Amino acid sequence: MKLVIASDIHGAAQACERLMAAIDEERPDRVVLLGDLLYHGPRNDLPADYDPKHVIALLNARADTILAVRGNCEAEVDQMVLDFPCMATYNQLLDPATGHTLFLTHGHVYGPGLHNSVDNLPPLSAGDAIVYGHTHIKVSETCPGAPEAWCFNPGSVGIPKDGTSSYGVYDNGSFEHRLL
Repeated sequence: MKLVIASDIHGAAQACERLMAAIDEERPDRVVLLGDLLYHGPRNDLPADYDPKHVIALLNARADTILAVRGNCEAEVDQMVLDFPCMATYNQLLDPATGHTLFLTHGHVYGPGLHNSVDNLPPLSAGDAIVYGHTHIKVSETCPGAPEAWCFNPGSVGIPKDGTSSYGVYDNGSFEHRLL
């Protein structure tokens, strides 16, 4: 199972276009979006390439491959314009090759407590992973409080805190960061 994992697009159209090109190159089975897709939020500066209507069109063109969760900036109006469900607090994927579960969330309700994510881990078994966004900071490490599990944050597509727009790839049981 190969996944492209992205978070925190925040309506940044040019960054989202780069993500779409990366998806074409990666050819994943599914695209996982970890929330904060269209709106920049009151705590963030407006991205220079802010154009949520263009981001809507880019994402809706791939609706059949997207699995999304709700971020702290999603609202009911987002669901009205997106052609895929985006209002679940979390979702889970079972990797049939490894038997491990990927717990997908934004990081404001469930999270490992790293870099301003909430400290509220879901039940995780050995080898499972919590995959979250919210902090705009890349993470790939064992979970504090659950060292038998993995924490992965792909960073941010639209408003990266370290200056490098990024996404993640999950393939053959391992996670990697990729820069846009």
